[in-house]
Amino acid sequence: MAADRVGRRLGRGSPASPRAEPARSPGIQKRQARVTVKYDRRELQRRLDTEKWIDGRLEELYRGREAEMPDEVNIDELLELDADEARAAQLQGILKSCHNNTQAFVQELLLKLRGLQKQQVLQRRPSPELQERA
Repeated sequence: MAADRVGRRLGRGSPASPRAEPARSPGIQKRQARVTVKYDRRELQRRLDTEKWIDGRLEELYRGREAEMPDEVNIDELLELDADEARAAQLQGILKSCHNNTQAFVQELLLKLRGLQKQQVLQRRPSPELQERA
């Protein structure tokens, strides 16, 4: 029978069986297999994709004039602004040194920002020594 063949192949009851449980001391509990993720993985991936897209587009816009390229376009600063008009004005200010047409870049970036959430920055608590000096 096929079941007998499978059983023999798996080595039923053999000490090298992958199902064999290691001996545990009574005080140690089995560790849970799942880990809680603090940030939504899809949101982080979307954010990373947006940042890569920004970098690629800036390289295209500033090709040949890399020294004039802005250091960064801060997504969180843009997300703090209430309206797309304010975001567009902020972006135009950042891109003022670009001689190419930036309107398409600004419009595409505004569309990409619509679903993103502001990333919460984790702040360390100041040490007690620093609090005493203040």
